[in-house]
Amino acid sequence: MQHTLRQHADYQRVYKASRKQFAKQMAYFFTPRAAEAPSDTTGPRIGLTVPKALGKAVDRNRIKRRLREAIRRALPSLTASVDVVLHPKRSTLTLDFAIIEQEVAEIFRAIEKRSSK
Repeated sequence: MQHTLRQHADYQRVYKASRKQFAKQMAYFFTPRAAEAPSDTTGPRIGLTVPKALGKAVDRNRIKRRLREAIRRALPSLTASVDVVLHPKRSTLTLDFAIIEQEVAEIFRAIEKRSSK
């Protein structure tokens, strides 16, 4: 995925430059990307953090797979040049995929609305 946060420093920059926002099934951070920040991507970049507290590796990997697919489907609605980090709750493991997809789309709409101000 070309719209992925990969560097630890990028995650840290997002955490420091923003406040934690909450949706029903996950928390998220986002910050506009600075013009001087080196990046080959012009659109949004998305990162996932799924800590060990959410379960064993099999469960965490399943959460990540489901979220990556929901992000892939909702990404066209987010056009702003922002960095986003998503923190899912454990309940995303058992939720219907349609609910996860809807939640990610709502988060992206909220980010798009706030970043356009």
